[in-house]
Amino acid sequence: MRLSKVSFRYRRRDPFVIEDADAQLEPGDVIELTGVNGAGKSTLLRLLAGLTRPSTGSIAGRPQVVGFAPDRFPTGQPFTVTAYLRHMSRVRGGARWEPWAERLMMGHLLSVPLGELSKGSAHKVGLVQALMAEPGLLLLDEPFAGLDVDTRAALPSIAAEVAARGGMVIASDHQGGLRSLPAVRQWSLVDGHLKESTTAFAPAPAQPAVSAAAAAQPPAPAAEAGSATVAVTVPAAELPAFLARMRGEGYHAREIEETG
Repeated sequence: MRLSKVSFRYRRRDPFVIEDADAQLEPGDVIELTGVNGAGKSTLLRLLAGLTRPSTGSIAGRPQVVGFAPDRFPTGQPFTVTAYLRHMSRVRGGARWEPWAERLMMGHLLSVPLGELSKGSAHKVGLVQALMAEPGLLLLDEPFAGLDVDTRAALPSIAAEVAARGGMVIASDHQGGLRSLPAVRQWSLVDGHLKESTTAFAPAPAQPAVSAAAAAQPPAPAAEAGSATVAVTVPAAELPAFLARMRGEGYHAREIEETG
C-alpha cells in the first residue's frame, strides 16, 4: 500500500491538515501513529480507510477488506448489539462475529441497545465489526481508551495475529499499547507532516523510584475471589500518570512511602 504526496484540507481555502504525506506499507506491518490532539491522526486513518478522499495525492494498493474501529463508536443506531453485529455480518458477506464477541467477553452486552452502552463497551462493538471479516488493513483509533483490563491486554496479540496472516495494522495510540510487539513502526504527525522514526523503542532511563499500591480487583462490582493489595515500584516521574491510569480503570491506587 502506497501513499504518494497525500494532502488533505476541509475546504479549498483552509490550511492543510495533512500535507505531502509519503509512505509505503508492507504486509505484516504494525504501525503506531502518534501526534498531539488535533494533529490529524483520525483524519489520516479515514484517508487510509477510504472513507475520506485526499485533496491531492493518491493512495494505492489498499487491501480489499478494511476494518476500521473509530475512537467514538456511533451508538445512535436503532439496534441491540446482536442485531447490529448480525447486520454488519450480512454487509461483510456472512463474516462470523460470534468468536470475536466471545474473545472480547461481550456475552452480557449482546441484548443491550447500542445507545445504552458505555464508551468502553461501545468500543468493543467497534472492534468486533472491524475484525470479523479478517481485514487486510486494520485501522484502530485510540483502541485502548476506555477498555477494561482484560481487553486491553488482549489487543496486542490480536494485532499480532492480523499481521501474522499478512494484514497491516495502524493504531493511533498515545498510550503505547502495542510497543510490546516486535518491530513496531513509529509514525508521527507533526505540523501536518507525516514522519517515521527509525529509532527503536527503548526503556525509559532510570529515575528515583517511588512505590504505589493498588488493589488487584476493581471496587465495583466486587470480585468473586476478593481483592489483594499489590505494591508496585515506578519511576517518580511516571507516578502521577500511573495512578491516574489505575484509578481510571477502577482500582484503588495511592502513593505509599518506602520503608527499610
